[in-house]
Amino acid sequence: MSRAFVRESDVPSLSDLPPLVSPLPPGAKNYLTPGGVVRLRDEIARLADTQRPALAAAPAEDLEAKGALQVLDQRLRYLQESLRTAEIVTPPAGPADMVHFGATVTVCENDGPETRYRIVGVDETDLDRHWVSWLSPLARALMNAQRGQRVTLKAPRGPKELEIVQIAYEA
Repeated sequence: MSRAFVRESDVPSLSDLPPLVSPLPPGAKNYLTPGGVVRLRDEIARLADTQRPALAAAPAEDLEAKGALQVLDQRLRYLQESLRTAEIVTPPAGPADMVHFGATVTVCENDGPETRYRIVGVDETDLDRHWVSWLSPLARALMNAQRGQRVTLKAPRGPKELEIVQIAYEA
């Protein structure tokens, strides 16, 4: 359909967009690693300094750009609120002998291949990199465990036993 036949009122306004809601349960703290804070600040800068000016400069009749600008502004507000409420958790000092927030944990399932997971804040989660939220069942199973210890993960397909092979923290 040609844009000539679309009324201005047919374009969703920012208030029509579903709100970006934090995945944190009510009352939960918004933990972030120091690296996560840097990544969120970098994303805010990239969105505000690069993408937003390009969308704001689009002609007024470019409804697609207007919609994209509204989505971008919503993302910016979400990221700024996340940083405002963040509690930055620094890695523990001393040897990495116990799994805490921010740990990179290497586990082995039933003498199978090893897998590395990093326990991070909800806004840092990246499943492609095996960065899991501290609220996830996997992170909860690993928290406070020690190297060599076996923990049970309650998975949808049944319980899995994981052995903690290594624990490390980002410097």
